Amino acid sequence: MSSRRPLALAFDLDNTLWDIEPVMARAEQALHAWLARHYPRVTERHSIDSMRAHRVDVGRRRPELSHDYTALRKIALLEHAEEAGYSAAMAEEAFEHFYHERNQVDLFDDVLPALERLRGDYRLLALTNGNADLKRIGIDHYFELILTARAVGHAKPDARIFSALLAGAALAPGDLLHVGDEPLADVEGPRGAGIDAVWINRCGQEWPAQLAPPSHTVSTLHELADWLLAGTGVG
Repeated sequence: MSSRRPLALAFDLDNTLWDIEPVMARAEQALHAWLARHYPRVTERHSIDSMRAHRVDVGRRRPELSHDYTALRKIALLEHAEEAGYSAAMAEEAFEHFYHERNQVDLFDDVLPALERLRGDYRLLALTNGNADLKRIGIDHYFELILTARAVGHAKPDARIFSALLAGAALAPGDLLHVGDEPLADVEGPRGAGIDAVWINRCGQEWPAQLAPPSHTVSTLHELADWLLAGTGVG
């Protein structure tokens, strides 16, 4: 960790502020049930698993959209509509139903208390490869700037998304500390852009041997707030 006190904290979202796996499972189940009611010829052809596999295949065919989960999912839904003989409107309707459910997240218990503690001393930013909508979730007011890979056109760990965040917030690399759960995307990525990073390891995972270890690791955002507000590790 640099001896320079950061002015701002950038938070990853999925698996940092909430557990994304159950969210996506519920959203995909809700989408499949909705399609079965409104566009049954799709679900006659596809299970949840085969729809997921098709979406992965779209990603393979459209690598230029690897940073844009919204576009990939809409393309997959459009292809399902065409296959089943429905209009393109189905894809937009289905995506909106999915997206509503995708934003029904259960924040980790430490998130709101930690954000409340930190926002008085630090500028709070959000940086995500995903497509969560913090306004729909109800926590957008904590963040001065929310930046997505879809908006930038590049995903973490690409240095260009971190450069866009710095530019958008008018910060120098040494002014920012990034916090996230993915070793490559959330620690190695910002380090490559000259930004310090904290690894939040909620599940006791092992750090990848091929990567240089993080300068600091926490298991909760309470621990992060304690460390930062006590001034530990900063000059």
